[in-house]
Amino acid sequence: MRSCIWIPALLLSGAQCSSTPDTKAAQAQVVPAAPLPPEFGSYWFQGKAELTSYDLTQARYGELHQGEAVLVFVTEDFSRKKQVKLDNPAANPADRLPVLKLNFTRKFNTGVYPYSIMLSAFTPLDLAKDPHSPKVSLSVQEWCGHVFTQLNLGPKGYNVSQKSYFESEGDNETKLETALLEDELWNRIRLNPAGLPTGSIRLVPGTAYARLQHLPLVPEAATASLQAALPSQLGSTTGPAQAYTITYAGPKQHSVSIFFEQAFPHRILGWEETYRDGPGAAQARLLTTRATRRHSIMLDYWRTHNNADLRWRDSLKLSR
Repeated sequence: MRSCIWIPALLLSGAQCSSTPDTKAAQAQVVPAAPLPPEFGSYWFQGKAELTSYDLTQARYGELHQGEAVLVFVTEDFSRKKQVKLDNPAANPADRLPVLKLNFTRKFNTGVYPYSIMLSAFTPLDLAKDPHSPKVSLSVQEWCGHVFTQLNLGPKGYNVSQKSYFESEGDNETKLETALLEDELWNRIRLNPAGLPTGSIRLVPGTAYARLQHLPLVPEAATASLQAALPSQLGSTTGPAQAYTITYAGPKQHSVSIFFEQAFPHRILGWEETYRDGPGAAQARLLTTRATRRHSIMLDYWRTHNNADLRWRDSLKLSR
């Protein structure tokens, strides 16, 4: 089985990170590009992925539902042209784009039937050279059917493909201006949290939020802040933590806060997302989805696919 990991011959000690969006994406206060820290390579290029499990309370249908979430962060070689993982990076070095990949899964039950949500986001390690994430994809599965969204960066913006079993949504292909994506913020935190945009920005809300609320993907006005996290907002942590908070303008009272360790490797400690949850509910209710960390491990998980490897789920405190 092919590895998910990218292990470079040389650490990218000269790479630069910056979350500075273009003028169409945001008007924000940002910190100038900074080098990846010296410890970046020893953590991210060791041939393993970082797996973290979370207790999840998810808003849906005007109620809160218990579940679990997992964040999988891993570096890999991405194809600039095809925007997929490269099978043989050495065969075409010019096409190679080193990225940090996030696979973000959420599972919870709504009454008798389960929900499964998966987001994949690919963000360049060298954000000074490649300032925008080339690809984001989302799938949502439940017993009524499944939906899919994918954004691919092109020369004139994002190409958006959406598939759905709902007649009103159907299958469509649209365009989106080049903009900062909420879905890439998780990777940007891991790369350079000091470079996160603050102040007044324009941001494309998360694809999961848009699909669950049946909303179009468009850049929205928002306010972003980076500050110390409160102890009441955190799960298990052994040191100082920060909170990156996005507050969108508009009547849905939509806000997102991501809590993470201040020190490298800036592990995600949890998150909160608040909005007026309307679809499927008798009336819209202001609800807050919350997640707090259970446990984190480094593991080459693609090699742990045998029955005996179920023990790794136990170590992450995940259900079997």
